[in-house]
Amino acid sequence: MLWPLIALFATVSATLVIGWVVDQTLQRVAVRHPEAPVWALLRRCRIPLQLTVVSALLLAADPLGRIFHQRGGGIHHLLLLFLLASLGWLTVRVVAAVLEAVLSRYEAVIDDPSRVQRMRTQIGMLRRVAGAVVVVVTIAVMLLTFSAMRTIGASLLASAGIIGIVAGIAAQSTLGNFFAGLQIAFGDTVRIGDTVVVDGQQGTVEEITLSYLVVRLWDYRRLIVPVSYFVNKPFENWTRRDPGLLAAVLLHLDHSTRVDDLRAALRTRLAENPLWDGVEWALQVTDTTPSTIVVRATMTARTPEDAAQLRFDIREQLIAHLRDEHPHALPRLRTTEG
Repeated sequence: MLWPLIALFATVSATLVIGWVVDQTLQRVAVRHPEAPVWALLRRCRIPLQLTVVSALLLAADPLGRIFHQRGGGIHHLLLLFLLASLGWLTVRVVAAVLEAVLSRYEAVIDDPSRVQRMRTQIGMLRRVAGAVVVVVTIAVMLLTFSAMRTIGASLLASAGIIGIVAGIAAQSTLGNFFAGLQIAFGDTVRIGDTVVVDGQQGTVEEITLSYLVVRLWDYRRLIVPVSYFVNKPFENWTRRDPGLLAAVLLHLDHSTRVDDLRAALRTRLAENPLWDGVEWALQVTDTTPSTIVVRATMTARTPEDAAQLRFDIREQLIAHLRDEHPHALPRLRTTEG
C-alpha cells in the first residue's frame, strides 16, 4: 500500500515540475524573441498540459488501480477518458494560440486596416471551425473506448446513409448558415469592424460566428442577423474598400439665398472642423420647388462615424449662419394680399 501512495505523490510532483519547467522555458523564449508572440501565447496551455501529463502518468504507473484494487477496471477507463479530454483541450488551446500569433504578426507588418479586418475575420472563423472539429473528434474517440460502441459500429455504418439524409434535411438551415459563414469569412464581403446597413439600420459588425453576425447599432443595441442573410440578400457595406465616406446635408432655402456666400461659409466651417479629412467638399443647388430651393452640401470624412458627426455639425452651423447673417434665406410661407 505504501508504494502506490509514493507513486501517486511522485506523479503529482512530476506533473507540477513539468508544468513549471515548460512555463519558464516558454517565458524565456518569449523574452528572447519578442517578434514571435506565439511563445507567450502558448503559456496559456499550462493547465491542459499538466492535466494531460498527470493522466498519462497515472495510466502508465496505475497507482490508483493498486490503491483501490481495480487494475484495468473502471478507474483505468476513467483515466483514459480524462486523458483524451485533456488532449482535446490542449489541442484547442495550441491551435488558438498559433492562430492568434499569426494574427498579431500580421497586424504588426500590415498597415492596411481593411486587410487586417479581413484577416481577423478569417482567423476567428478558422479558430471556431478547428475547435468544433477537435471537440467532435475527441467525443467520437471517447465513445469508441466503450465496448458497446464498438459492437454496434457495423450496424451504425450500415444505417449511416439513411441517418445522414435525415440529418441533412433536418439541419438544412444550420448547414446553410455554416457554409454561409465560411463564404463570408473567405469571400471578403463583410468583416469585423465594417459599417453596414441591414434593413435600413446602420451599424458596425461586432462579431461573426458560424451561424450569425452581431451588428452594433448607433444607439448601442445589438442586431443579431443570420449569416445566410448576407449571402442571399443585398446589403450596404460602407467600408469594404475604403473606410472613408461622403457625407451630405440637404437644406431647403428661400429663392433669394446667396449661394456663393453659403458656399464660402461652408468652406470656412469645414476648415475649422477636425472631422473633415480635407479631400473633397461641394455645395450645389440640386432641385427647386415653387417655394424653396434644395441645397446640398457634401464633404468627406475618414470613417463613417466621423462622417455622421460631421454631417450633424455642418447642418447646425449652416443653419446658425443663415439665421444670424442671412435670415431672409430661411424658407418662408408667402401669402398674397388681395
